[in-house]
Amino acid sequence: MWFAKGDVSVSPDHHNHDHDHVGAGPPLSDAQLRVKALESLLIDKGLVDPAALDRLIEAYETKIGPRNGARVVARAWLDPAYRQRLLADGSAAIAELGYTGREGEDIVVLENTPRVHNLVVCTLCSCYPWPVLGLPPVWYKAAPYRSRAVIDPRGVLREFGLEVAADVEVRVWDSTADQRYLVLPERPAGTEGMSEEELATLVTRDSMIGVGKAAPPDPRPPS
Repeated sequence: MWFAKGDVSVSPDHHNHDHDHVGAGPPLSDAQLRVKALESLLIDKGLVDPAALDRLIEAYETKIGPRNGARVVARAWLDPAYRQRLLADGSAAIAELGYTGREGEDIVVLENTPRVHNLVVCTLCSCYPWPVLGLPPVWYKAAPYRSRAVIDPRGVLREFGLEVAADVEVRVWDSTADQRYLVLPERPAGTEGMSEEELATLVTRDSMIGVGKAAPPDPRPPS
């Protein structure tokens, strides 16, 4: 089974993390408990609207970050020169589109091909490229995904509805505080002539983690 950190095959026991951010899974850490206590206090005093807070979190989880990543992918699909820069230096190429910041300093982009499928996990924490994907989904931080993605990646992909052919190599990449990964999914068939904006709508967050593929174009003619 192919398992890598950077360019070197490793085992989970050699995973090197800088735990300066909140981990995942029970029990809650001291930092998580303090955040929850502070949130409850602010809500009780009427200083924070819980509905507004939920909307803000939802936006970062499903809209702001993944939308940025989708634009990066669509640009790479259309512009071969940009694609080469993206694969050579992910962080620099992503910064060309204005996406920078904490958790995005060292991003490596992994290209899916007909022969290789890349899957990203963080086995001990929840390291994640926030500038292009937003906040990590709950399942990404959960212990079952973090362990089973390494032990049985094909089984995990199957549970996400993605069946990878036996002749396709599955590569599992372990994110760390020093290096995070973004998957460049394969461009769907039937997208010739689509604009960057149109292509970006086909790119899903799951396809940029590797648990899914980019969506096929809608076959229905526009109304």
